[in-house]
Amino acid sequence: MANRARLYIYWLPPILWAVAIFGFSSSIFSSENTGPIVESMLTAIFGYIIKPSTINTIHYLIRKAGHLIEYAILAALLFRAIRGERKGWNWRWAAAAIAIAALYAATDEFHQSFVPGRTPSGWDVLLDTTGASLAQVLFFRR
Repeated sequence: MANRARLYIYWLPPILWAVAIFGFSSSIFSSENTGPIVESMLTAIFGYIIKPSTINTIHYLIRKAGHLIEYAILAALLFRAIRGERKGWNWRWAAAAIAIAALYAATDEFHQSFVPGRTPSGWDVLLDTTGASLAQVLFFRR
């Protein structure tokens, strides 16, 4: 397969997903903006007003689950790109995917320090790296 085709097939998906993650780091997706959406959805689902503390807890958990999931997807796409046309699982490919995802998570949190309504968090980088690692465990188990 030609190098350009390999680039598109294997590396375009993780690059596009990284762009999506960058978009999720905008002020549009700040907790101030997503909180009312979560509150409206919970009220629509359960049909009554839920205590603000419960809504805040659910909102927090949804946001943190989002970190795990978005970086698990990124690491899975990175693993696929690094592996290329080869078959199987290799710890070096997995480690490289985790390292790239962790580095991207750190730069994303740095980016958030410049975005109004967003705050950077080292804990989020750790959570993102955990999501990336979980994806590699799933690849290994498979």
